[in-house]
Amino acid sequence: MQGMKMSIFKIDSEKCDKDGICAIECPAYIIEMTSEGPVPVEGAREICIKCGHCVAVCPKAAFSLEFLSPDQCMPIEKQLVLTADHAEHFLRSRRSVRRYKDKPVPKDIFEKALTLACCAPTASNRQIVKWLVVNKKEDVVKIAAHVIDWMRYVSKTHPQVAQAYNMENLIIEWDKGTDRICRDAPQLVFAYASDEFASAAADCHITLAYLELALPGFNLGSCWAGYVNTAVNHWPNLAKELKLPEKHTCHGILMVGFPKLKYYRAPKRNSPDIRYHAG
Repeated sequence: MQGMKMSIFKIDSEKCDKDGICAIECPAYIIEMTSEGPVPVEGAREICIKCGHCVAVCPKAAFSLEFLSPDQCMPIEKQLVLTADHAEHFLRSRRSVRRYKDKPVPKDIFEKALTLACCAPTASNRQIVKWLVVNKKEDVVKIAAHVIDWMRYVSKTHPQVAQAYNMENLIIEWDKGTDRICRDAPQLVFAYASDEFASAAADCHITLAYLELALPGFNLGSCWAGYVNTAVNHWPNLAKELKLPEKHTCHGILMVGFPKLKYYRAPKRNSPDIRYHAG
């Protein structure tokens, strides 16, 4: 590659047409345009959030960061870009899966889906989300049992809360052999992050949403495990079972597995409740 070497990026001077797109796109404003081309501002290395927008947006593939070059990026294929119809079909056909085949989730397939989920946007591109995967059926059952123990405790100490969350019926069903906590899912996936980050909850939620949307492409389905997530943060025995690091909080959990049933149509949902700001 020819061109000037910068403290954080390189420019191929033979390809660069000085259109300034890289500087316009940079969310951290670390690129300044000069008559010689793009140059980093003072302190660019410390300010850069490593999002890669500058590399991705350059139409000439002239821009390389010290940690990312154009040939390390996935090319955007026009024939694969979703149309409005494709996007509608994809999003409306997504279903929360609560019936699973008695079949383990292959580790390689799941990790591929998880890799896609980690492309989700996070605050300042910190990518702070960490994962705990429970992929043994007996461990999933043990976790569900901990949740039931928590519900029994809540039913005795805070009966109004238990009633509001339908805990009594869930306990009765459990005692009859029906698991409405983890739905007999073969796998649970916990998203957690350090408490030092104010964006931890949002980052975990968005990344889990990406995972939920990615899974159908691998013939897998999922459903949010809300009861487990609430119990994790209120029942010490469950927290002890999971062994999350200190000063880390779980912000969301998915049940994952191969769907037992197929869906043939997409039910309607409410229209958006919109109010435009009048100023």
